[in-house]
Amino acid sequence: MTKNEARQKIIALRDELEEHNYKYYVLSRPEISDFDFDMKMKELEKLEKEFPEFYDPDSPSQRVGSDLTKEFAQVKHERPMLSLSNVYSEQELVDFDQRVRKLLETGFKYVCELKFDGVSISMIYEGGKLERAVTRGDGEKGDNVTTNVRTIRAVPLKLRGSGFPARFEVRGEIMLPFNVFNEINKERVKAGEMPFANPRNAASGTLKMQDPSIVASRKLDAYLYYMLGEGLPSDSHYENMQKAKEWGF
Repeated sequence: MTKNEARQKIIALRDELEEHNYKYYVLSRPEISDFDFDMKMKELEKLEKEFPEFYDPDSPSQRVGSDLTKEFAQVKHERPMLSLSNVYSEQELVDFDQRVRKLLETGFKYVCELKFDGVSISMIYEGGKLERAVTRGDGEKGDNVTTNVRTIRAVPLKLRGSGFPARFEVRGEIMLPFNVFNEINKERVKAGEMPFANPRNAASGTLKMQDPSIVASRKLDAYLYYMLGEGLPSDSHYENMQKAKEWGF
């Protein structure tokens, strides 16, 4: 195989695997078996090893890292990442609505979404690629966990389609689905280890692990709910979320 043939094959495999990742982890509509996916991944890894000059950090093969992170660097948020407020009664909800109506001079609509109990994350995309992922931390700065977040298959490393801003931020929750949580705890008990107390703590502990390959094996998931930045598609939160879905979130 010539270098040019290898390059074309590597590009084709990367594109195909990313497409299958998207359909499996985002749309929940897989088109090939796990075995066929693994075989294509092995073929890609073999070619990348034979032709290291075509290395690309955004390749699907790089989602499962092997480099150990000695510590997590502290990163200042571009915009403060504040905590969300709770309400515990109907009256508190009514009071909130009244405050909003006093602050806004125009009409508005509410967008209601499920609140997943996970780890808050801020992700910066530049040029359509994931540049950085940072935990909420103290709201002003957080831990740079980009290497670990790159292993989460529901998080696009490269955006799909077009029309996204040159640089923007997406916020959401990194979480551990109950079925995965239960399987992990079964394995921990078999190994004589203490089971995790709950999915939220398990997700938090996993995201802070120093070995990305272990993080990848835990099968974390992500739910994104907020977009910030200049040049967003719309002033409407709902419309921005629909665009985010088109881009692969």
